[in-house]
Amino acid sequence: MSRYENQITILSDYLEEFPETDEPVWILGRQHHLNTDKSKLLLDVSARLWFTYRRKFSPIGGTGPSSDAGWGCMLRCGQMMLAQALICRHLGRDWQWEKHKKQPEEYHRILRCFLDRKDCCYSIHQMAQMGVGEGKSIGEWFGPNTVAQVLKKLALFDEWNSLAVYVSMDNTVVIEDIKKMCWCPAQSSSVAHSSAHLHRSALGQSNELIYLDPHTTQSFVDSEENGTVDDESFHCQQAPHRMKIMNLDPSVALGFFCKEECDFDNWCSLVQKEILKQQSLRMFELVQKHPPHWPPFIPPSKPEVTTTGAELIESTDKLFELEEEFEILSV
Repeated sequence: MSRYENQITILSDYLEEFPETDEPVWILGRQHHLNTDKSKLLLDVSARLWFTYRRKFSPIGGTGPSSDAGWGCMLRCGQMMLAQALICRHLGRDWQWEKHKKQPEEYHRILRCFLDRKDCCYSIHQMAQMGVGEGKSIGEWFGPNTVAQVLKKLALFDEWNSLAVYVSMDNTVVIEDIKKMCWCPAQSSSVAHSSAHLHRSALGQSNELIYLDPHTTQSFVDSEENGTVDDESFHCQQAPHRMKIMNLDPSVALGFFCKEECDFDNWCSLVQKEILKQQSLRMFELVQKHPPHWPPFIPPSKPEVTTTGAELIESTDKLFELEEEFEILSV
């Protein structure tokens, strides 16, 4: 009974955080009305996978940091964006999470992709070490574009989800390039990441944003022997943060998930009709053909190796160590 009363108190405090308004609230494409279904909005927010700073995980690279507090926030945001795509891919947008409720195996498999271990394909370890190739030292803060580039590379080793990750260039999404990439035999689904600059003059003064904040440090959580994950800390069960849209940093990454080609065609049509028809400054452009003055588009492909992504990174580290030893001996 005490536990039940505490849950009711938390729920009441959570709902009181929302202002009284007749305007609809949108959560990742789903519309909610605060006057009639606040509880559904709560469930929708808490169902999103929430990735935050963690501590006490195995040191990155063997001797690196064992916590990402202070530098991993953008990497965690990238994890949240990609995790939502995987939820839609395997469970559907209407899937909901409930505390202590048994979840399907696909859910736990998705969560295991993001655990803080070097052998998990989208872990903080993999992202930090793959970022070295993008010019970022381990422990250095990433920007939105770097996160998108890192996820694109890591997705090449993710055979289960079979994602084709497209990162736009110069804020321009090229339909021809995306279809070329997604029609490759090894790919069946697509995630389009668009790095864009937000133009403040095109926004209203009162539209607020609801967001999940990664700036909370929690302890490392590993999977159980049976493959399940104690997942309570991966779902935000407190009042979500809100901010004025005008306070949003102008450097952002937008992520769109299209499961099938018809979904992508519908997205293009929606963007052209509802966004690009506006004559004001735009966050990004959508064009049919590859611009002739750009370098040729070559779909990314998995390196010709027989190792996993984690083993590839480890072998690359060893290569660097041998090169350093050779340089020392040469001197």
